[in-house]
Amino acid sequence: MRRHKKFLLWTFLLALGCSSQPQPPAATEQSRAPAPPPASVGGFDATRAFDHLRHLVELGPRPSGSDAIHAAQSYISTQLKGSGCQVEEHDFQGATPIGDFAMKNIVAKAPGTNPGIILYATHYDTVRIPNFVGADDGGSGTATLLELARNICARKNSANVWFAFFDGEEAQGNWNDSRTVQWIDSTNNTYGSREMAATMALSGDLKRIKAMILADMIGPPNLKIKRETNSTPWLNDLIWATAARLGYSNVFVDESFTVSGDDHLSFIRRGVPGTDIIDFDIQTTYWHTREDTLEKIDPRSLATVGYVFLAVLPELEKQ
Repeated sequence: MRRHKKFLLWTFLLALGCSSQPQPPAATEQSRAPAPPPASVGGFDATRAFDHLRHLVELGPRPSGSDAIHAAQSYISTQLKGSGCQVEEHDFQGATPIGDFAMKNIVAKAPGTNPGIILYATHYDTVRIPNFVGADDGGSGTATLLELARNICARKNSANVWFAFFDGEEAQGNWNDSRTVQWIDSTNNTYGSREMAATMALSGDLKRIKAMILADMIGPPNLKIKRETNSTPWLNDLIWATAARLGYSNVFVDESFTVSGDDHLSFIRRGVPGTDIIDFDIQTTYWHTREDTLEKIDPRSLATVGYVFLAVLPELEKQ
């Protein structure tokens, strides 16, 4: 994840002095608030999503090319197939500053009656930091989309609904545990989304995408999703209006911030409407540190985002 230069300077200065600042107490299994019943959130089972997340975290660090990410790939594909999705695995080579890595995008498809595609996406790799398990950054979006796919692949949809799980979102480098980890440039990150966007452009499928919705870091308690300014305005408006209708104006808030690098931009740069659903306020606490653990995740946050994603789909199919 890379933001504007002013933010990077601020992040570096913060890293120098934040280690002594008090941190909020970690949630435990006993203290964590229960997930809402699926019937109250459109059928989205946040307990099931949290179980997916727990499994991914138990695999350990999952940087591209690692044994753990291979196990994650197997798990993701198996769960998607079990949900009745059509699953494709797209292997490609990521040429990085520290060597070439075999990478894999996993795409699940729920066929529709019309040619249009609604694309939900996330990344499942973790940053190459020792002992970094990426519960929020890499895990929360993956777990949410696995549960979302279970709901959507089991029903008939007018649009084709695709779920993309990207490898190689994180910049590749041999870094220590530091929140000053930065993307070097636009060629050392978002390997998977750039690969998929380019492949779809060649096949002609890119022009069929009505909207691309990216889920990235959506798990913390007191979730705050701000409008990302590089995202497509009408798509943001539709999602925020849906969230307000469901009673989540306190989560999808009317504030904005800028991300100058994430997977949605691989598609936006090619003319696809896209948005980044992300709570990046966590950069002041545990972003890109070994503190990004399962205890930082609230199942209710997963349920909120999942419910909004389910509820906005019929509106997107009308576009």
